[in-house]
Amino acid sequence: MLISSFIPRLVWAQAVGGYAAGCQFDSQALPLQGPGFKVIRASRERFYGQPALINYLQVLGKKVQQAQLPSMLIADIAMERGGPFPYGHRSHQTGLDADIWLRSPPVPAHQLEDIPEIDMVNHSLYTLTRHFKDQQRQLIALAATDPRVSRIFVHPLIKQAMCQAYPHAPWLPRLRPWYGHSGHFHVRLHCPKEDIHCVPQAPAPPGTGCGSELTSWLKDKTGALSTTGSRTPYRPELPLRCQSWVKQ
Repeated sequence: MLISSFIPRLVWAQAVGGYAAGCQFDSQALPLQGPGFKVIRASRERFYGQPALINYLQVLGKKVQQAQLPSMLIADIAMERGGPFPYGHRSHQTGLDADIWLRSPPVPAHQLEDIPEIDMVNHSLYTLTRHFKDQQRQLIALAATDPRVSRIFVHPLIKQAMCQAYPHAPWLPRLRPWYGHSGHFHVRLHCPKEDIHCVPQAPAPPGTGCGSELTSWLKDKTGALSTTGSRTPYRPELPLRCQSWVKQ
């Protein structure tokens, strides 16, 4: 008889700290593909999340399939232990964030590692391109309906398009304009209630966000995030529970 089989687990799934300064324990790997979804750039090993997020993505994938939309392409979630990435995002540290690409043409399996992102915005004319269609609007709407969602970050022009297409949708406040999200959208879940060490984001302002707030974003065209060139790796001060757990 193996005595070790009676040793209780001392670690359980937890999101610790904030979305941009934290880590995760006992994360789960999202399967590389399933009903309505595929993971891209899997070699980066950024497909780990908290159980709530993994469940959310799988449920969303089934909704996508039922709506007869192309399989959604899931990019960065988090590393197995969370913490800051070696490069790229500042957030995605607690296993509660996920990037979903907006391109919809079917992608062969052998291209999932090197697939290019398709920009939905003409940044010179500051208009949406022909690539942003009803399929993209439906996908964002499906993603936003789940009450576990705290925020979905989209480009201001995409937020405007969603306000026009779904002016009375109760989930509109969850769509938050943010530059750099013109080829994908970024889903962020609320901290699970049982995760007492997870630091929640402040509640979104009241209202749909389709009025003066959105107007101010649309007028300010100077804050677009550059995706070219190198940036200094982001190294925040992590909670004590994370400091010996993740590599920085």
